[in-house]
Amino acid sequence: MPETLKLVDKRVLLPAETVLALGTLGKMELLRLKTIARVYARGLPPDVAWDDLLQQALTRIILGARLRPEGVAMVSFVAGVMRSLRAEHWRRVLKGSPGPDAVRIDRMSDGSREVELRDPSPGPERSLSAQQELRTIEGLFADDPVILKIIGGLGEGLSAAQIRGALKISNTDYDSARRRMRRTLLREGLTCEPK
Repeated sequence: MPETLKLVDKRVLLPAETVLALGTLGKMELLRLKTIARVYARGLPPDVAWDDLLQQALTRIILGARLRPEGVAMVSFVAGVMRSLRAEHWRRVLKGSPGPDAVRIDRMSDGSREVELRDPSPGPERSLSAQQELRTIEGLFADDPVILKIIGGLGEGLSAAQIRGALKISNTDYDSARRRMRRTLLREGLTCEPK
């Protein structure tokens, strides 16, 4: 009888093992995490800085509130925790204050209540911020169509192998394009290093 493959691997590492793995991160991995934190912190209120987002993710990992699945790269795992924290922050913000499209229902038997009718699309501020960021990035790489296609693939959540397959480029060409991206971003001041 053929063996069925598991779709989800539920094995997780103990918090102590994850902390040890955090200790082995090199300078480039830390730089990647700082860059990811800066990207995720864009559009959040000023009281939520990128370093707060990174610190909170690391704290949750160290305390064992977030468990890393076995086989998941540490940078990917921490990035996922930061993405989750960003989404959690927006859920709290949107749930905490009724928006302009909230409807008031008066004369209820137990007092007045508000029912929120929310539009699932991003608000105008978030849309404008995302459009500006995308235009800036497209401007930086306007002369390199391969990089623009890689960025598009990353934005769609594709893996490196899927992007290489779609673009029909070799590992070397893909890695070279990623290095050009990194150098351009560093040259433009997106180093995440304190100034």
